[in-house]
Amino acid sequence: MRLAIRHHCSDYDTYRASRVKSLFNVDSGADFSLDVELPIEDNDWKIGVAVGPSGSGKSSIGAKLGNAYAPTWPSDKPIIDAIAPAGDFNAVTAALSAVGLGSVPTWLRPFGALSNGERFRATLARLVCEAPTFAVVDEFSSVVDRQIARIGAGAFAKAWRRAGGKVVLLSCHYDILDWLEPDWVFDTASGQFDRGRLRRRPKLEMSVHATNWRYWPLFEPHHYLKLPHMIAAACYVAAIDGHPVAHLAVSTRPGLVEARACRLVVMPEWQGAGIGMRFLNTVCELWRQGKNRYNKPMGTLFHTSHPGLAAALRRDRKWTQVSARLYGEHKGRSRQSIATSLTRAGKEASAASGYGGHFRAVQGFRYLGAPPCES
Repeated sequence: MRLAIRHHCSDYDTYRASRVKSLFNVDSGADFSLDVELPIEDNDWKIGVAVGPSGSGKSSIGAKLGNAYAPTWPSDKPIIDAIAPAGDFNAVTAALSAVGLGSVPTWLRPFGALSNGERFRATLARLVCEAPTFAVVDEFSSVVDRQIARIGAGAFAKAWRRAGGKVVLLSCHYDILDWLEPDWVFDTASGQFDRGRLRRRPKLEMSVHATNWRYWPLFEPHHYLKLPHMIAAACYVAAIDGHPVAHLAVSTRPGLVEARACRLVVMPEWQGAGIGMRFLNTVCELWRQGKNRYNKPMGTLFHTSHPGLAAALRRDRKWTQVSARLYGEHKGRSRQSIATSLTRAGKEASAASGYGGHFRAVQGFRYLGAPPCES
């Protein structure tokens, strides 16, 4: 595929324009020409990238290939309603989680209320859900910090390869290429075209540390429930390059018969990199082997209402689902129980309010470890 790009504008002769021409020995800035050879007609690819400095012709290349993907977002709807409104709810939440926007409170905000990084990922999630046969994305990752850009690029690439279709990403940043693992890259600075998945996503070295609740204030704003600390819990933090990126608390059921994990949170800038499941499995394996404060091997229960996390747990052969509840506890019984406890303690029973009565599909899973054939 040969692209001939020709742009022309007026040649101005104002005082300042003439002085610039004289100072820098430039005849005119009215013309821009670029000839590009893109051998991509075979259609045997999913992700292509045009990369290079600003003003080198990336957007012009994209315009020759197709219209840029720039959806209109409603101002009066949260993004959970704006993305594929006629589509499947689970598909939308899966796409949001897949591109690293797994923070549930964010789903309840309109697009205009999101940060630049959140807008970037929300747009990618919408693109994954709509899954056009061909799309062009201009200024890919240009408005976000480089950490979010790299992790978001890798998360998008994984999700897009499952969705199908072809996408051309236009970017001025080279640091996302290894994370994207594109099928082809055209560098507008050098004119070089590379075909084939010649890049490999960098490995993330994660360390796990046992600690207490002192790191929880960093993660609490990103957890979808506001609850007191678990009683007698051991906390764990995952770190990459010395920076805390994920949190988990583990307590025990009465009689030390089984452990219960909760408060799993991955920092927003690291969501979509697969850290959450690896971290959860690592901690649960430690408890299964008896590497805990009790020196006793225990299985671990884990409950979640997050659709994406529940789906990931079902796919993982180290886990088995043990429960699925659609509603919370009976609020009337909870209120009566609290009132009785307050009365026994000599306190005013009218203060009891009760918990439950909510519509929340909580799913329970038990960690089994690797199947015998994989151990």
